[in-house]
Amino acid sequence: MKNRIFTNLQGKDPVSFLASTKRGDWDQVKDVLKKGPQAIVDEIIASNLRGRGGAGFPTGKKWSFVAKDTGNPTYLVINADESEPGTCKDRALIRHEPHKILEGILLSAFAIGAHTAYIYIRGEFREEAAILQQALEEAYAHGFFGKNPPKTAWPLEVYMHQGAGAYICGEESALLESLEGKRGLPRLKPPFPAVSGLYGCPTVVNNVETIAVIPTILRRGAAWFKSLGTAESSGTKIFCLTGHVNTPCVVEEELGIPMKDLIENHGGGVKGGWDNLQAVIPGGSSMPLLPKDICTQVSMDFESLSKAQSGLGTGALIVMDRSTDLVKMTARLAKFYMHESCGQCSPCREGTGWMWRVLERMAVGKAEVKEIDDLLSVSHYVEGYTICAFGDAAAWPIQGLIRHFRGDIERRLRQYSKVDI
Repeated sequence: MKNRIFTNLQGKDPVSFLASTKRGDWDQVKDVLKKGPQAIVDEIIASNLRGRGGAGFPTGKKWSFVAKDTGNPTYLVINADESEPGTCKDRALIRHEPHKILEGILLSAFAIGAHTAYIYIRGEFREEAAILQQALEEAYAHGFFGKNPPKTAWPLEVYMHQGAGAYICGEESALLESLEGKRGLPRLKPPFPAVSGLYGCPTVVNNVETIAVIPTILRRGAAWFKSLGTAESSGTKIFCLTGHVNTPCVVEEELGIPMKDLIENHGGGVKGGWDNLQAVIPGGSSMPLLPKDICTQVSMDFESLSKAQSGLGTGALIVMDRSTDLVKMTARLAKFYMHESCGQCSPCREGTGWMWRVLERMAVGKAEVKEIDDLLSVSHYVEGYTICAFGDAAAWPIQGLIRHFRGDIERRLRQYSKVDI
């Protein structure tokens, strides 16, 4: 694709400062900064860039919410705590495009008036943390960061913090709590981080991929970015293809690409052919799965997947052929969410474990058909009744399973009940 932003996503070239500048990183930084903070915010708003971490909130609008003239410092925090099963896009960016991330941090911090930025990186990403730290030292050495950086004249200190492996710390307010040295428990909102975030100060939390596309948008313009993708889902997106595909990969494509084209063209097709496809989780494990007939027609953008009662999420496709036991698969996901619940909210703390136990019994036929409705009902009492969206993430895979494969579950339970008799 000629409009690729991430030209070294596959890691074919070195990641050093010199190699990165040859690919266009750190180019025209001074010219962009001369436009001023408000012009940069306006350009990002005009680009219709939506957050790439899962929620899809407009990035420029998020920046515009930052409280001004509070007397407190403003912070920029980069969410590199990539823990969503099936998702490895940020990991690939940190490994192969670290300077694009750092350039994005500089421009974003300048736009919101931040002189301090933190990169909160997943604790398991030890190799990636070392690569990013090396790139950060190079950026300091070449005058882009520091108390009085000669290349920018914008004082900016950037620190990297390694998390302890909790999935919940991917939620922005839990991330901030962890960054402050506390337990990673989500905060009640309002106030939102833009008003009271890190240490009670105005804070913007952005995903790695979101930050990494900022420099290219500001160099090539909002109109260029909006010319890619769809009217509501602008630009390109990094997709991860895993599961039963012939060539699992991480690839950049325009938003709005048909799911079938993405799987066929980049994933090498479904193992055993398209007719062997059973279902796809389109945006990381927290998104409801979609059956083959919908996968044949749906496009990979926020609106299309929402209409299909799923979501783009992180853009991680988990492809499952007909050999997959979808009930066991969903039970495994339910166990993950039960384990990762912070326990702060009763519906999530109690509901995730209850749903997992029912699914485990269903997987081996030790449940009654009427329990399908009980399971669905409980999932709706978990979804939307928690401080953060973790409850939704735990409930949606179960709802997707029942929505599209209820008949299969009923046949399984009736079949096992006959055997027991």
